[in-house]
Amino acid sequence: MDYRSVDHRLFEQAVDGRCGTAPLVRAARSALEDIATGRRKVRAVRHPLGFLCFPVERDGDRGVCVHVFRKGADEAAAMLTTSPVHAHSWDLTSCVLYGQVVNVRVKVMDRQEGPTHRVFEIVSGPAGVDELRPTPRLVGYETGTPQASAAGEIYTLPAGEFHTTMLSGGSAATVLLGSSRPGGRDLSLGPLDGAGHRVVRQQCDAVQSARTAGSVLRRIHAPHRR
Repeated sequence: MDYRSVDHRLFEQAVDGRCGTAPLVRAARSALEDIATGRRKVRAVRHPLGFLCFPVERDGDRGVCVHVFRKGADEAAAMLTTSPVHAHSWDLTSCVLYGQVVNVRVKVMDRQEGPTHRVFEIVSGPAGVDELRPTPRLVGYETGTPQASAAGEIYTLPAGEFHTTMLSGGSAATVLLGSSRPGGRDLSLGPLDGAGHRVVRQQCDAVQSARTAGSVLRRIHAPHRR
């Protein structure tokens, strides 16, 4: 999917202070308006980590998505079969559109004696199928200090850094840029005795996708987006 609706340089400029986050919010709003009105045939995907993902754009090794977090959402997502602790194969830059999200960086330590988790590799295939493959790596981990990001703020996470992302409050949405790194792997911490398996991500239909996009738009337009 290559709509080229979001200039990737906007993310870089926002991070280093050369512009505010307003251009990113406008770009996300434009994409969501197209989805809400049916001009773009983009379907929201129910992610196993508990959020809805709109895959707005894909351009080579970069992609732009809008993530929607909602507590108590009634959409059924694929069951999370590993822990929420994971690491991306890509660098992440994310702007909070409304609400507040909390990231917790996690220090993972190799541990042959008394491990608590096994590292799984996640290989994403066509049609939204994720193959989770157990690796020989046994580990334990320690959590860092939670870092909250509110509406209009940007947070970054480098490829390979284990973390968890949580919702603070009732709902939130972010627009993010992912930049793949050569040789990177998507990883998750799972049970020690976990076997290889597949998880199928569920796709919303056109009506659900448009309704959700419209709901996000209303929150972005609200005078108090927190």
